[in-house]
Amino acid sequence: MTNKMLKFVSVAQKQPEKRSAEIRRADFDEIYKKFTPERAAEQASRCSQCGVPFCLVHCPLGNNIPDWLMLTAQGRLEEAFRVSSATNSFPDICGRVCPQDRLCEGHCVIEETGFQSVTIGAVERYITDTAFEQGWVKPIVPVCERKHSVGIIGAGPAGLAAASRLRAEGFQVHVYDRYDRVGGLLVYGIPGFKLEKHYVARWHKWLEESGVIFHLGRGIGSREGELSFEAVRFRHDALLIATGVYKPRELYIPGNYLSGVEHALAYLTASNKRSLGDHLPSHTHVLDAKGKSVVVLGGGDTAMDCVRTAIRQGAASVRCLYRRDKANMPGSRREVQNAEEEGVIFEWLVAPEAFLGKEYVKEVRAVRMMPGLPDASGRQSVEPIEGSSFTIKADLVIKALGFDPEPLPQFWQQPELTVTERGTLCVDRSSFMTSLPGVFAAGDIVRGASLVVWAIRDGQEAAACIQQWMEANVTSSVTAEQE
Repeated sequence: MTNKMLKFVSVAQKQPEKRSAEIRRADFDEIYKKFTPERAAEQASRCSQCGVPFCLVHCPLGNNIPDWLMLTAQGRLEEAFRVSSATNSFPDICGRVCPQDRLCEGHCVIEETGFQSVTIGAVERYITDTAFEQGWVKPIVPVCERKHSVGIIGAGPAGLAAASRLRAEGFQVHVYDRYDRVGGLLVYGIPGFKLEKHYVARWHKWLEESGVIFHLGRGIGSREGELSFEAVRFRHDALLIATGVYKPRELYIPGNYLSGVEHALAYLTASNKRSLGDHLPSHTHVLDAKGKSVVVLGGGDTAMDCVRTAIRQGAASVRCLYRRDKANMPGSRREVQNAEEEGVIFEWLVAPEAFLGKEYVKEVRAVRMMPGLPDASGRQSVEPIEGSSFTIKADLVIKALGFDPEPLPQFWQQPELTVTERGTLCVDRSSFMTSLPGVFAAGDIVRGASLVVWAIRDGQEAAACIQQWMEANVTSSVTAEQE
C-alpha cells in the first residue's frame, strides 16, 4: 500500500479556513470553519511518524498523536476516535482550547526542521466532531455495576474527566456544582469564539446517558440553599474535590475600587451568560463594553479572552497592557495574532500605576518598563523607566491577573483540610488523597490556575487512584463485615 504519511515535504500546512476579522467581530461563533474529510486526511498525512514523537512527549495527556494522525490519513476515523479518546476524556475540547502552539504543535519535529507543524489541534477536533455526527460516541456501559458511590464537587474539566473514568469502572457517580450548567470555566469562563457551548452540552448529555447523576445549582457551604460538606462526604464512599480556582488576584494601586474597574472572570461570566440567553441583574451593565474605551491588564490567555470579547461587544477601543514584552508573555501567540487581526492594540512593557476618576474610572495612569535581568523563575524581570508615566482613556478596566484558590477549609468548616502556602489543597502526590481520609482532590484546586488539558489529566489520574483506594479499603471492609 502506498505510504500516506510523511507528506510534509510536498503538502503545505493549512489550518481550517478562518472567518475574516470583520465578520467574526460581529458574533461569538468559533472563528475557524471545519475541515472537510479530504483536507483533514491531507493535513494528517504531513505527520513524519518520527521515532521520538515530541508532540506526544509535550502533551500533558500523552496522547498517541502520531497514531490517530495516521488513521485519519488512511480514512479510518472511527479507529482514530477510539485511539484519541483512550487517553483524553474530551479530545474535541482540547482541540479547541489547548494552546497547541506551546504544547504539541510547538514541539512538532517537522516544525523544528524548518517545515510548519502538523495541524494537530484542528485534526483532533475534526475526529471527535465526526464521531458525534456518525453516532460512534456511545454511552458508557460498565462491565459490571458496583454499589459503591463517589461524589465529585465541581463539574469542570477535572471533575467531568474523573466522572467518566469512574463510571466506566461501574461506580455510582454523583457530581455537584454551584452553577446551573455543566462545564465550569468551559462554559462561563471561555468565550464562545474559542468554544461554542453546545460542544460541552453534548458531553453533559453523554455522561447523563452513561448514568452519571448531576446535582446542579447545589453549592457546597453553610449558606442557605447550600449543601454541607459533611452531608455530601458521608453520602458517598469517596469524595473528589475538583472545584477549580475562582478567586481573582488583586492589584493594590490607587483607584482600584472605582466603578468600572472589574475582574476578568466576572466580565467573562456576564458575557457568556448573556450569550446563553440568561437574565442578568441591572447592575451588571458595567460589565458590557459597548461604546466604551476598554483597557485590559495582563498577558495570559484570560486577558486575550477579555480583549476579544470587548471587541465583539462593540467597544470604542480596546487596549491590552502587559508589563513584559511580547516574547515573554505567557499567553498563546496564536491568540495574540487573532486579537491583533480583530483590532486590539497591545501596549508592551507597560504597567498600570493608578486608576483615575471620582466614582467611575476615567483613565489609567501607566508607566513604561524596561527589561532587566532574569528573575528567580528564569523570566526576564522588568523595572519602571523614571519619568515615563502617561495616561490612557478608560471607561472599563478589566484585571486579568490570574486566579487563586478560595479558602475552602473556612467555607466548608473543615479545619482539618490542609492547604499549601498558596492556598491550594495539600494532597499525596501518588494518591491524590487530601488530609481527610477518603477525600481526594484534583485539578486547579491542587495545581493552581492552569490549562484545561492539565485538569483533564489530573481528573483521569485521580479517578484511577480513587478506584484503587475503594477496592483496597471500602470493598474489603464490606467483605469483612459480611464474613
